Amino acid sequence: MRVYFTAVLLFCLPFIGLSQSISDLQQQKQETQKEIEYVTRLLEENLKSEKSSLNKLRLLNSQISQRSRLISTINNEIEIYDQCIQNSELSIEMLQNDLEELREEYAEMIRQAYKNKSNFNELLFLMSSESFNQAYRRMLYFRHYTKYRQKQGEIIEAVSGVLADNIKKLEERQHEKEALVDQARQEYRRLTGEKGLQNAELQKLTDQKQTLRQTLRQQRRIEQQLEQEIQRLIEEEARKNRAKGEPGYALTPEQKLIGDNFEQNKHRLPWPVERGIIVERFGVHQHPVLSNVQVRNNGVNIATEIGAKVQAVFKGEVSRVFGISGGNTAVIIRHGAFLSVYSNLREVVVKKGDTVETKQKIGTVYTEHDDDSKSILKFQIWHESQKMDPEDWIVR
Repeated sequence: MRVYFTAVLLFCLPFIGLSQSISDLQQQKQETQKEIEYVTRLLEENLKSEKSSLNKLRLLNSQISQRSRLISTINNEIEIYDQCIQNSELSIEMLQNDLEELREEYAEMIRQAYKNKSNFNELLFLMSSESFNQAYRRMLYFRHYTKYRQKQGEIIEAVSGVLADNIKKLEERQHEKEALVDQARQEYRRLTGEKGLQNAELQKLTDQKQTLRQTLRQQRRIEQQLEQEIQRLIEEEARKNRAKGEPGYALTPEQKLIGDNFEQNKHRLPWPVERGIIVERFGVHQHPVLSNVQVRNNGVNIATEIGAKVQAVFKGEVSRVFGISGGNTAVIIRHGAFLSVYSNLREVVVKKGDTVETKQKIGTVYTEHDDDSKSILKFQIWHESQKMDPEDWIVR
């Protein structure tokens, strides 16, 4: 019996944790699949144009990255199923051994009972007792022995049921693992196809280095204009405070409260668009095509669908609405000591001095239809004059 319960625990206890891990991986897999579907939709808008572009390449890079992540998640799930199957097989083996021992023990009890049936009479055994107490004890023995045999039969039946259930579950897990292996193969095939498109796009762009360098110079000018405007805003506000005899970056009690609330919501701020994919991250990184050329981004570039609405990531006051030569319209919103910056907009619906709430619409992302239907929002977060990585602030 002790061995039987050990086998049951061996089967049940590890699978409790494994089930939770499988559930987490399945949720992660679903989220990744949704991201892939979204990137694929954006790519379909871009692939309508035969013209190669960095936007297509970056979307393909994102798709490949998400596909690789999906394959990794599937492989992790397969590993867990392997572990679960091994535990199940060990549990089944132990249960089979227990069942065999129980049946042998029960059969021996039946054989002994049959063997002694003719020369050992229960009534005579009771009648030959030397006292009433002895006869009572012998009667209790027979009752206990009968119950023990009955209990032994019930245990055999119970173990048989558990064994059959475990075998059924093992078969189910084996089928589930096979389905995952097949899914992984399909995703590998898709990944191979996407890498082929990526290489083809990269080769086309490599032949357009001169155009890419011109585009990069234009982007740098746009970034410089935007950064200068932000620095000008900060300096103007500092001068106004100093003129009032206050420290340069002094905040009103209300502004300080908003800033504190903004900081407390780190990692929880909503995205500036309802759906999007980050195609260029914060900081300095290698240009995706031009060798030995680095790109500096003061924020993140988010690819989204045509006509996507841009929303404020937190309540605050609109500090600037201005045009950028070659970069369309930008909006700066102050949240106490923090600034959120949204550029490459059109149809802006707010103006300087407006108070906005979290997720309030401020404009629409500009789409370059003459290129490849590229819809990119450029989003930044500043803590006064310090640039912050927006990915550290928005919800994942």
